[in-house]
Amino acid sequence: MVLYARDIVEKDFLSLSEESTVLEGARAMKNGKHGFAIIGTTAEPRGLVTEWDILSKVVAEGLDPQKVTLGEIMSTDLLSVDAGAGLEVVAQTMSDRGVRRLLVKDKGKVVGFITSRTMLKRMNDYVGTVSSQISKLQTPWF
Repeated sequence: MVLYARDIVEKDFLSLSEESTVLEGARAMKNGKHGFAIIGTTAEPRGLVTEWDILSKVVAEGLDPQKVTLGEIMSTDLLSVDAGAGLEVVAQTMSDRGVRRLLVKDKGKVVGFITSRTMLKRMNDYVGTVSSQISKLQTPWF
């Protein structure tokens, strides 16, 4: 059983406009229980804003979250993987780039994301399933 990005992609994500204020973005993230927001549309994502961006670029700098827009603080280096990528590619990309989130695209359109937390949970489930199958194969018939 091989797992692909499409098998573990989380499809519930937040998409906001560049013109939204940081305060509006933070409230939307809080209400939706999201740690980040995609800036732009799923067909054309322009950036990503995380809780860390808000803390380090707005709060720590003493800026007014009602005056700063998400477009001003978004990261534009969007990392993504194809929905058909194997989990080894996903894990290697996250490790090599030192990121906790990757966008998942199918035919160029964002279909969701994968987080390091998702990877750990799914890998744990996968190892459990494989271990169980191995155990069953090693159990004597009699």
